[in-house]
Parts: sequence; C-alpha cells; structure tokens
Amino acid sequence: MELTGIDIVVFLVLVAVVIGVGVLMSRRERDSEAYFLAGRGLSWWLIGFSLIAANISAEQFVGMSGQAAKDYVGLAIASYEWIAAITLVAVAFFFLPKFLRSGIYTVPEYLEYRYNHTARTIMSLLMVVTLVCVNITTVIYLGAKALEPLLAGQTLFKHRIDIPTLAWMVGIAAAIYVAAGGLRACAWTDLFWGSGLILGGTIIMVLAFLALDSPERFEGLDPEAVCEAVGVEQGATFSQKFAALKHRKMHMVLPADNPEIPWTALVLGIWIPNFYYWGLNQYIMQRTLGARSLADGQRGVVFAAALKLIIPFVVCIPGIIAFALYQDQLQETASEKTNAPTLAVFQKVKDRPKTSGKLFEFNKDFAELYPEQASELLRFNAAVAGVTVPTGGSPANSLAKMNGELIEQALAKNSQLEVQTELVGYDYDSAFPQLVAGLSPPGLLGFVIAALMGAVVSSLAAMLNAASTIFTMDVYKEYIHREASQANLVLVGRLCVPVAVLVGCLFAPRLSRPEYQGAFHFIQEFQGYISPGVLTVFLFGLFVPRTPRAAGAVGLVLCPGVYGLLHLVASHISFLNRMAITAGVLSAVLLVLTLAQPLPEPARLPVQTKIGLESSRAAKFFGLVVVLATVALYVVFW
Repeated sequence: MELTGIDIVVFLVLVAVVIGVGVLMSRRERDSEAYFLAGRGLSWWLIGFSLIAANISAEQFVGMSGQAAKDYVGLAIASYEWIAAITLVAVAFFFLPKFLRSGIYTVPEYLEYRYNHTARTIMSLLMVVTLVCVNITTVIYLGAKALEPLLAGQTLFKHRIDIPTLAWMVGIAAAIYVAAGGLRACAWTDLFWGSGLILGGTIIMVLAFLALDSPERFEGLDPEAVCEAVGVEQGATFSQKFAALKHRKMHMVLPADNPEIPWTALVLGIWIPNFYYWGLNQYIMQRTLGARSLADGQRGVVFAAALKLIIPFVVCIPGIIAFALYQDQLQETASEKTNAPTLAVFQKVKDRPKTSGKLFEFNKDFAELYPEQASELLRFNAAVAGVTVPTGGSPANSLAKMNGELIEQALAKNSQLEVQTELVGYDYDSAFPQLVAGLSPPGLLGFVIAALMGAVVSSLAAMLNAASTIFTMDVYKEYIHREASQANLVLVGRLCVPVAVLVGCLFAPRLSRPEYQGAFHFIQEFQGYISPGVLTVFLFGLFVPRTPRAAGAVGLVLCPGVYGLLHLVASHISFLNRMAITAGVLSAVLLVLTLAQPLPEPARLPVQTKIGLESSRAAKFFGLVVVLATVALYVVFW
C-alpha cells in the first residue's frame, strides 16, 4: 500500500505536535539533575506511560511479533511481557525504595556506595557497551524494518529508501529528539506516543481479527489460502479459525527441548533478563529515579505492570494472525532479500565443492519449502566435508539437522571454510509490518507509521539518554573532569548522543543476517553476557549486608566469561537456561566470598531527603491484583 496525502498529513501533524510538547516541557532543564532525572518531579501516571513507551517499540512490534509468528514459539513469547508484570511489582517494593532512598543518578552509582568504585566503573562500561552495541543498534534496525514495507517503492532525494537509509533516518530523529530535551522531554512525549501506540496496536489487532474472519474484504488476501494456512476447512467460521490457531500457537508452556522458551526457563532463566531489564537497566530505571516521591514511583511502576498484561494482545496475537494471512509474502521476502544473494553464490561454485572453500546453511523452514534444493546443498556440503550422505528423501527437520552436523565436520577439518548466510523459509520479522501495510486504510496508515516511529524514537531516546547519563556521570565526571560545571555535564551528555547513534546506524543493517536468528532473539541472547552478573551482584548487595566490597567487581567480571564459555560448549542449551546456570555459578562464588570474608559491619548507604519515602498502600493492593491476573492468564493459555 502506498502512502496517500492524508497519511502524510496525519504523520507530519502528529510528529510536529508531540515533539513541540516535548521541547516546551524541557525548556527549564539547565542542570544535570533536571536534564538527566527531570528534576525528580515525575508523577505516577507519567512514569507508568513512560516506562511502557520506553520499552514497547519495534523490538516488540517487529521482533516479538515475528517470534510469535513461528510455529515453535507462538504466544509463549508473551512470557517476556507477562513475567515482566510480576517483575515490575517486585521492583516497586524491593528495589525502588532502596534506590530512591540513596538519591542516585545512575544504577552503577549504587554499586559504588554498596561495593566500591571499581564495581561502579565496570558496570558503567558494560552498560554503555551493551546499550550502544546491542540495544540501540537493534532498535534502530527494527525501526527501519518496521517502516520498510510501509515505505516500499518510495524515494528520498532520488535515493531508493532501504534498510540502511531508514536506519539513518530513525537514528538521526532520535538524536535530535533526546539531545534537544532530556528526560522530561522524553517522559512527556512518551505519554503521547504510549497512548497512540496502544490505540494504534489495538486498531491493527481488530483489523487482523476482521481479516481472519473475512479475508475477501481485504485486498490481496485469498480466503482459501488463509484457511489452508490456519489448518481448517474452507468456509470455516472465525471461531473455528481462532480455535485452530489457539490450539497450534497459543500455549505459554512449551516442551523442555524448545530452543526459545522451554518450560524450564519459566522456572528461573526468564526471570534473570526480566529483573535486570526492569530493575537494574539504566534506561528503564531512569524513569523511576525521576519520581517526585517513592509513592509516585511505586504507583507508576505498578501502573506499567498492569499495562504489560495488555501488550501481548496487541503484539503477539496479531503476529500469529499475520503469518496465517501473509505466509506467501513472508516467504517471498525471505527468498528475495535473504536467500537470493546466497543462492547466487551457490550457482557459481556448485560444480566444484572441494575447491570452493564455502559451506551453505539452511533451516527447517527452507528444507520444508524447497526439499530438492536443500538436498542439493546437503550433498554439496558433504562433498566439501569428504563424507557421503544417505540417498533418498528425509524429513525437513532431519535435513536441516544433518546439514548442520556436516558443516561442523567440515569446519573441524578446515577452519578456513567460509559459511554463507543461512537460507531461511520465511522472514518472520516482516510479519507485523506486512500486516500494517496490508490492512491499514488511508489515514490510519499515517497514524500507525507515526505511532511506530514514535515508539522507536521513544525507546531510542531512553537508551541514548541512559547511555549519555552513565558516560557523563560515571566516566566523564569521575575520570576526565571532576570539577565539571552543571552546564558542562549537560553539554557532554548531549554530545554523547550523536556518537552512540553513529555506531548504531553503522551496525544496524547487519542484523538482517539470519545467523542472528531474529532481532528479538539477538538482543535477549547477548544480554546474557551482562544480566546474570548484574542481577546477582545487586541481589547480594541489596539483601546480604555483609557481602564483601570486592564481590561486586568479581561477579561483574566473571559473568561474561562464564556465559561465553557456556555459549561455546553448551550452545544446544536454550540461552535462558544458560543465563540461569551462569547466575547459579556466580551466586555460589559470591556466597563463598561472603562466608570467607564477611564485612565486619553491614554496609551503610547514603540517605537523601529531597523526596518523600513513604510507601504506597494503593500500589500494594493493585500490585497483588496484577500478580493474580498474570497467573490467571497462564492458566487460560497453558
């Protein structure tokens, strides 16, 4: 679908109004506390919406929706949202009081008070690297990916709009957005984007249900193909179609051998990235650290927890339906944009496998859709490895598994062989953008693009603000210019933004490669190098008062090594289970250190008196409601 004049007008008006409000609200930010923490004056409802808008962006609408489209994942990916609801309630009453009482600017700053300066520095560096190289890079890519189908065929200054171009557009927009304002600008504009995003997502969800019910009412949809994709007979009712999808893809508890979210991960593994993300991640906690009181902070966090229960219905279920509606288009996108270059290489070398120096990967979907081509690639790799393979047909899963084993054998004999980009059956990350492009009428398309763009920019702004805060307060002020003025700190914070954007925009297009297994998988996988260590160190610091001060640095340094080793020797284990093992190892190490060299006196932390520290009774009640509602959802979708 092409953009109409109405779409363009709606888009421009929405963007101009929201950015104008943000700049207006940030005009008084003249010192570091005002710029980085909004003068510690954020109310609960603003904190709640801001938390959701900072979190919900293309990472969910593209990445999570794409994961939900996969047959072996489906609605189970919603565990990242529903487990987060319980996590947020815990953060509100166990983490937030301690952080606000100490009056910190950054999460790493807390480590200096509890452990030592070394622990603070290590965590600051780890978080800046993770924010820039993983979070910011991924969200820029997903923002570009979300906008690509909506702007297909468009040009900008006679240049065709593609993923790299869109990545620069998204990155530059976010840089201007955050450098011009600060946290207050982000929080106020997040209020608008958050509302628009939930509204836009809800409208798309309704349109997806209508398309599933009556595909003939929408251009480009074939009712027979939809019924076949869903697995029902022609003429089936909406209830029958949805029941079939629920039976196939809407289960929260998956087998233990599931590569993404096995049931074992729900016991411990998935809680690690959740507690790290919602309780110890600077770009999320920065919202709550700016609360005008502890009660406001707690009410805001619980409000965000309640909103998290809604997100899977506007993200995951539309992703599941998108695959049923646009399966052929997702296959075509994968064929043209991912597979074509690799297959062109194969055509050049297929007659000389032993001298080609190349190996070719493919996944189960590719083998299922193109069995003859998969078998040909398998025989080629076997010739490279110098082994023979059984003749005759094999199930798609067996072909993919056998091919993977052949590649390992070949690399064991010759590590110089070059493994080509993996061939895939579907481009799952295109599921939600395809749904939006195919179902949105004129006017709504402009609104949805604005909401998606706003969500992406809001998340990027939060990450950029967090990265600049950590670098400015924990690196620049501590090691480069200890006597820096407030104006100088704000200036340095703003200069950090374009540097982070530059790195993100340069590396974002690389994430389209299949070896990253989807952008959502990439961002969760690589957080394993930091999240188990950060969580373990903070848990001991917060709740074991005699843990020695050296333990902080030890835990943070060991984490990347332990997780990296598991990644090498136990890659077959789900990354969430690897996180759990890493956390277990680190906990054992810190426990031994605590027993061997406990502090003679419990660690004492500073206490600030600028804001009220009385807890909220209302937040406790509604927090319990959120926990019970989450349990009920797991029972319904077990």
